[in-house]
Amino acid sequence: MVDVGKWPIFALCPQEDLKFIRKACVFGSGNEVLYITKNDEVFVMGTNSSGCLGTGDAQSIIEPRCLNVLSGKEIVSLSCGSGPHVVIVTEDGEVYSWGHNAYSQLGNGSTNQALIPSQVSTNLVNKKVVSVACGSHHSMVSTSDGEVYAWGYNNSGQVGSGSTANQPIPRRVTSCLQNKVVIAIACGQMSSMAIVDNGEVYAWGYNGNGQLGLGSSGNQPTPCRIAALQGIRVEQIVCGYAHTLALTDEGVMYAWGANSYGQLGTGNKSNQSYPVQVCVEKERIVEIAACHSSHTSAAKSQSGQVFMWGQCRGQAVISPHLTHFSCTDDVFACFSTPAIMWRLLSVEPDEHLTVAQSLKKEFDNPETSDLKFLVDEKYIHVHKVILQIRCEHFRSFLHDSNEDVIEMNQFSYPVFRAFLEYLYTDNISISPEDAIGLLELATLYREDRLKQLCQHTIKQGPRRLLLQILHKPYDCGYPDRRLC
Repeated sequence: MVDVGKWPIFALCPQEDLKFIRKACVFGSGNEVLYITKNDEVFVMGTNSSGCLGTGDAQSIIEPRCLNVLSGKEIVSLSCGSGPHVVIVTEDGEVYSWGHNAYSQLGNGSTNQALIPSQVSTNLVNKKVVSVACGSHHSMVSTSDGEVYAWGYNNSGQVGSGSTANQPIPRRVTSCLQNKVVIAIACGQMSSMAIVDNGEVYAWGYNGNGQLGLGSSGNQPTPCRIAALQGIRVEQIVCGYAHTLALTDEGVMYAWGANSYGQLGTGNKSNQSYPVQVCVEKERIVEIAACHSSHTSAAKSQSGQVFMWGQCRGQAVISPHLTHFSCTDDVFACFSTPAIMWRLLSVEPDEHLTVAQSLKKEFDNPETSDLKFLVDEKYIHVHKVILQIRCEHFRSFLHDSNEDVIEMNQFSYPVFRAFLEYLYTDNISISPEDAIGLLELATLYREDRLKQLCQHTIKQGPRRLLLQILHKPYDCGYPDRRLC
């Protein structure tokens, strides 16, 4: 479980109250926080700059105060600007905003500061909004049908309207996105990004540092496809102050934009106007993290390792650095300036974990394990009794074994780790390429359900993998050719 106490602002909160927090977001200069309890109550505290806590005034709050107007509304997405202004999305698809509004970033048609949350409804009636992203002084939301609406500060075209006039109310972003289905959005300080359902990335707004990835430094007032990513399917995108990170369906990470702190992870401090691949110890990446108010970058690998780079507590870390953290959120709590959260953080209280969730949580936990596998010079921590209960092979293999470290050379680290994790979770998270090796393992160990999961994963990959399987059908558990 993530420890919200790592963010200094929570020192104001009674320690007993921390265990009741279900979701939280630290924003602004790290001096404001909004959190949601297990009872669906919304609390705020902090310096309250520009009335960003939504309490009806701009007085600082040193003790948590309940925000009754939002309590009971399930908040599913939250983002903040630099004013700060705050925009949230509820489970019902409604949008609320409050705080700084000098550039109409609240979307209510005025430039007056708002001291309490109010619904943003213009042009969003009958639209179910699913996510929000804020830049410094502009806001953007995406809907369940793949549309994007933006408003606020537009000096560099970040609203995507084709002009540089500020946009006082939500306006649909069209141009190249007119007939596209958007599945993800992100904002830098004055730039905007969107991923469409075929994995293409579109960018617009300020481009002085190359953060749009278009190969130039000219601003873009309407969405433009990043041609350099042609043929690459992007699944996640995040923006720092003036840099962008993208993650593909194959677990490959790309970066572009400003690099004065090494935030691109390229080993130097040179800006990049085109996407460049960032190598992280040959690991498959499953999550990337950045926030428009900082120059810090982070990523999590399939094996659970967390890396950070960029501006880290005043130091310029120019290449991904392996940390001892278990989640990317901790990077921003401990090393980002300011100490904010890069997303609305979900905190899962331990006391509500199911048996299945508890088992999943204990996988590769060195504190409770009694056995380690050494694979490719990396340790995987497990529990003998769980392996014996879940796998016939281990039941006999470990029956009379007193070893606490077993070296495994037959399978690669990603493959064997995925197998062990399957024994704890009943699911697999692995690339189609590595699924071939896992299928061989499942066949060897006679794990029929695991074989089915591998076959399904391989079918999602390139057709060349299916052809590769056909050349060794019996080795991989394919006595027939039904996969093709």
